[in-house]
Amino acid sequence: MITTRPAIAIRSLRRIPYHRFHSSVPRLTTDFAFVFDIDGVLIRGKKPILQAKPALELLNQHKVPYILMTNGGGVLEKTKADEVNEITGVVPPISPLQVVQSHTPIKALALNHGFNRVLVIGGDGDNARTVAGTYGFTDIIMPIDIVNAIPSVSPHHRFTAEDFAKYAKPIDLTKPVDAILVLNDPRDMNTDIQIVQDLLNSQNGLIGTARNTHHIRDLSEPSIPIIFSNNDYLYANDYNLPRFGQGAFRIITEKLYKMTNKLKKHQTLQSFILGKPFKIQYDFAHHVLIDWRHKLINDEIMSHHQILPKLGVEPVETPFKKIYMVGDNPASDIKGANDNGWESVLLKTGVYKDADYDTMVAKPTVGIFNNVEDAVIKILESHNVKV
Repeated sequence: MITTRPAIAIRSLRRIPYHRFHSSVPRLTTDFAFVFDIDGVLIRGKKPILQAKPALELLNQHKVPYILMTNGGGVLEKTKADEVNEITGVVPPISPLQVVQSHTPIKALALNHGFNRVLVIGGDGDNARTVAGTYGFTDIIMPIDIVNAIPSVSPHHRFTAEDFAKYAKPIDLTKPVDAILVLNDPRDMNTDIQIVQDLLNSQNGLIGTARNTHHIRDLSEPSIPIIFSNNDYLYANDYNLPRFGQGAFRIITEKLYKMTNKLKKHQTLQSFILGKPFKIQYDFAHHVLIDWRHKLINDEIMSHHQILPKLGVEPVETPFKKIYMVGDNPASDIKGANDNGWESVLLKTGVYKDADYDTMVAKPTVGIFNNVEDAVIKILESHNVKV
């Protein structure tokens, strides 16, 4: 369930016609587009899925718009695009403006967030701080900053002296934290669990304090909002079994919060969740896809400018009759596409296994394919595109 704290509730949910963003959009010969998951579809960990390169280059050849949408993150969109380009070798290379990571919609949130200080969680080194800064936040702290200032806050932390010297920043502990942004899977789970729980139960986000709960009517509402950038419990890499993702961290966070505040059985921590399969992520990706189509039409694929909608705005006047979501995870890729009116395509190169078919939460509308190239060819042929 997605819940929002009033301070961060998305208020601009009214539908806004796309011509508000582009007054005149020439028509392409195609009225369909593709959205690809990354891990388990194009790559597995740091290894390529061999059919990814010919599949994407086939779309490039026919100028069919496509973007990548992943529940991964923790790095800049350019970094992710560069990684996929290097691993797959696709030509021409994928643009950063074609990449929607789980936390990419926070770009839009940052425009009107009203937060002064944010705590960012997840990713390697200080990547999360870099990402948040690029999005527009100016006062950004990380758990390592707090541990550096107060080592006893996490007595079993795994940070080294080199980590502190390289990544930690001095912080003013008297300034409260306004929100927690979980941008990627935690790297020091114990430290992040402890600090997140401290702040959720603090006195208005002030580090080292505990709120007085006697006069709080609804204890499911934390002291400060927490935003999880995705809810994936499992994901695929180059290991032969799925690995735990950020969704596992959310489950732990909710369970500990429930126990700490003695919430009733039906109550849970109020949080805000981005990523697949939620509508807010698909609406945002739809806008990005429309914007990329516009760039294809006008030969602006080298542009660094991207038109961002307000978070929660659904495109109304879309040029696409069909959008094909190609993924490997029934619980995120397939369910999200089905719930949001997109066509769904399931691949066998990632999380999904044939043994899962009878129990998976959502079935693909197009079908199940051995790999991404097979899927792309079949769909192009259905649209009378010669391949």
